Amino acid sequence: MTRAFFAKMKGGAKSPPAVGLAEVFWSLLGSALGIGVCGYLSSRYFAPRDLTLMIGSFGASAVLVYAAIKSPLAQPRNLLGGHIISGLVGVACWKFFGYNAWLAGAFAVSFAISAMLITNTLHPPGGATALIAVIGGAQVHRLGFLYAFIPAGLGAFVLLLVALVVNNMASGRRYPEYWL
Repeated sequence: MTRAFFAKMKGGAKSPPAVGLAEVFWSLLGSALGIGVCGYLSSRYFAPRDLTLMIGSFGASAVLVYAAIKSPLAQPRNLLGGHIISGLVGVACWKFFGYNAWLAGAFAVSFAISAMLITNTLHPPGGATALIAVIGGAQVHRLGFLYAFIPAGLGAFVLLLVALVVNNMASGRRYPEYWL
């Protein structure tokens, strides 16, 4: 069965189209600058005030806004709205169900997905932003609803500013496809 399966897959499966070196370069540059600026600002201005501008979901956002720039999920409305809405939902779930982290996490992610779908701001890293509000520890919990704006909203805004500059430097790359 295994041979037959792979033989069938080999004959009918296609690889995704290759990406040119220019796309690789611009994606690399954008993601390095976007995450780098967030990291620098976080260590220089936010960490001394017991805040952060770095959350794990920004890594996934960087993939979208610097490497998949034509995706509807990478557009400014989705990037900003997805992180902020998911941050609010995640904090609310922590406040309601925080005594039970697994339940709070499950509701945070599922309600964040629903909220992003309802508001037309679907951004997959938003699910992680909601989950981080629950599992992020004492530093994140102390922020309360501010978490949705700093780091989630402000960090996403920094990524957006860098994306606007870097993604429009190369001919043939245009970002965003639309704003609203």
